[in-house]
Amino acid sequence: MPASFRLRPATQADGAFLGDMVVEAANWRSGGERPKHQVLADPDHGRYISGWMRPGDAGFVAQAASGEAIGAAWYRMFPRSDPGFGYVGTGVPELIIGVRPMWRAHGVGRELLQRLCEHANAHGYGRISLSVERGNFAATLYRSEGFAVTQAGVGRSTMVKRLG
Repeated sequence: MPASFRLRPATQADGAFLGDMVVEAANWRSGGERPKHQVLADPDHGRYISGWMRPGDAGFVAQAASGEAIGAAWYRMFPRSDPGFGYVGTGVPELIIGVRPMWRAHGVGRELLQRLCEHANAHGYGRISLSVERGNFAATLYRSEGFAVTQAGVGRSTMVKRLG
């Protein structure tokens, strides 16, 4: 498989692809895949793309040399009254990341994560958070990029990275 890819800023037109990446993130465990419509109809998952691209949203899309979108990472702000899975506080963006299965373990997720954290830091954020389900191999990537567990919930952990 070619390992060449490039990143570009996410645009409003990427909303449907980001939906695909929410589904990839939700279906990380093999054998338990839920259909796209079921994942996106769930408000806990749909909140990550609903109304994309609203003020404060930012992200990046990875594209293969062919131009095909293969992964994305983005962040959103959520209010205390309607928190996401990885909510840690007002003013801390929560990131979401998804990579097509055949591109996992080829550096796409790491590159997306690094670029998004650099972007958040450049825009004045001191921390960024995410949520990861227990057993998800991506937690190793997050730890290697400086994320630490701050809250251990039922079946999932919230991780935070200090920026800057």
